[in-house]
Amino acid sequence: MERKKIVHTLDTPYTAVEWPQVSQEEQDAILELLCRLLAPLGTHRRSFIAPSKGKRRRAQKKASSTSGKPGDLVAPTPVPPTPELAAYVDVGLSRISRTLQSMSAGKDEPAPLTEQNNSHYSVVFAARAGHSSAFHCHFPQMVALAAQSQSPEKAVRLVGLSKACEDRLSTALGIPRVSSIALREDAPQAKGLIDFVREHVAPVRISWLQEARSAKFLETKIDAVPTRIGNKKPRLS
Repeated sequence: MERKKIVHTLDTPYTAVEWPQVSQEEQDAILELLCRLLAPLGTHRRSFIAPSKGKRRRAQKKASSTSGKPGDLVAPTPVPPTPELAAYVDVGLSRISRTLQSMSAGKDEPAPLTEQNNSHYSVVFAARAGHSSAFHCHFPQMVALAAQSQSPEKAVRLVGLSKACEDRLSTALGIPRVSSIALREDAPQAKGLIDFVREHVAPVRISWLQEARSAKFLETKIDAVPTRIGNKKPRLS
């Protein structure tokens, strides 16, 4: 006969914040629009920005240039300015998390380049495939809290891309690894993508947020779970 016992577990009264539901077809369309938007940034980086070869390589290059004859020096080719879009695109888990935190506090972080890239986020994209859920499980809650500082129609959206797409995003941006990307408001050439996302992706909702703000006491959940246990081992005489 199967033996069972009751195991009591503690749970939080606040439910986990879920990622917005986006169909695979809509994800594919969003990824295509996003890669097209980012392509000029990757083209500029590959064409005019040399990959870093480390401090030793730079030191050798400097030594050879100073030891050569003045007539041997060649004037460097002028590099065209970075596309305007670069000021509106943030890449990387840490930077995006810091900005979302600042938005939640009602202010954005100071802009290092221009006033435009001090605007709030409109969309955050996360490549979920190939990563542990612990890597970006904080995004839904942070995005929902950040949206509180925006008007409902411009609330920041969160798009989780479930298909492996890091290679495409890396190629589009011209950098080795991409796990998350954020677009700021009024990003140039991005209106079509942002409008499509707002039409097909709902804002992140935190059902218990209002309850928590009401300061109403919520009891700790104690769940009684029937658990199967093994048979008793016979005692050795």
